[in-house]
Amino acid sequence: MIRLSPLRPFTLGVLVAAGLASPSLQAQSSQDQPSQQQSSAEATFAGGCFWCMEPPYDDQPGVSATISGYIGGELENPSYEDITRGNTGHAEVVKVEYDSEQISYAQLLEIFWRNIDPFAVDRQFCDVGDQYRSAIFYHDEAQRELAEASKAEMEARFDREIATQIVPATKFWPAEEYHQDYYQKNPVRYKFYRYSCGRDGRLEEVWGEEAGGPSFE
Repeated sequence: MIRLSPLRPFTLGVLVAAGLASPSLQAQSSQDQPSQQQSSAEATFAGGCFWCMEPPYDDQPGVSATISGYIGGELENPSYEDITRGNTGHAEVVKVEYDSEQISYAQLLEIFWRNIDPFAVDRQFCDVGDQYRSAIFYHDEAQRELAEASKAEMEARFDREIATQIVPATKFWPAEEYHQDYYQKNPVRYKFYRYSCGRDGRLEEVWGEEAGGPSFE
């Protein structure tokens, strides 16, 4: 009997690439390779001005992108001018694209809470209107459960009602390009806005040393 030698990894890789390996071998090869799609996820948070919600996430491990935009209303393709006039139902949000194997949704929630005023209704800091409301827009049931658990934890911590909404994510509309990474493109204007809006002062009042954190580096 002629005994065939087992396929070496290099040979198997060539066969798979060429489409010559059997379906079972191709399946096995696919199982051996980690799938990036399995760990790719997104989260959407409203915390007032979206300029200020990008920085807390940008340097976190596993976060591949933060995108400022609008969600929660019915108006198609809203503009910044539409949003600032109000009455569209949209909120300014940041969409966080991340690798769930490097940072968890629960950790993203920890960051979210410590960058908002959870007691303010239809406003955040100096920005007033329902377009600046705080909200967690969940993308699946697992996110909803974690969001509700974290809100209950916040209410127990402060012993008062939390105004932050927990609602299903709807159509996300990216904001205009000049809004993306605004704090990097216009650092002086960004810092002046953030200071004059009283954001950091209020965060320190609510969260103390935890304000703006944590960092999971």
